[in-house]
Amino acid sequence: MQERKHVRYSEAFKREVVHKYETSNLSKLEVQRRYGIPGGATINSWIRKFGKTSLILKTIRVETPNEKDRLKALEAEIKKLKNALSDAYVEKITYKHMFEVTCNIYGIDQKEAKKKVEDKS
Repeated sequence: MQERKHVRYSEAFKREVVHKYETSNLSKLEVQRRYGIPGGATINSWIRKFGKTSLILKTIRVETPNEKDRLKALEAEIKKLKNALSDAYVEKITYKHMFEVTCNIYGIDQKEAKKKVEDKS
């Protein structure tokens, strides 16, 4: 298995790469290849640290007050449903154990008891 090399770049080199990207018409990939830098995230982090912020791609989410309220309502509903599901699961486990204990106390075969219950349904 090959060992990964950890290359440390000087700040001057990082600034040179960022400057080349900002002042030329080269893409990040082209700059990365030209300077022999592995990994696409490396140049992005250097741009954030040393570059002009106008060149950093940003995602902006615009929400109306109604959308925010709807999001909060949906999150509350999800929380309520998760709680209901966990309660139902605990109840199921409880009934299952109660059934097993009852069958053991009265000496009833569990498979036969389940068949009788299913036949009555």
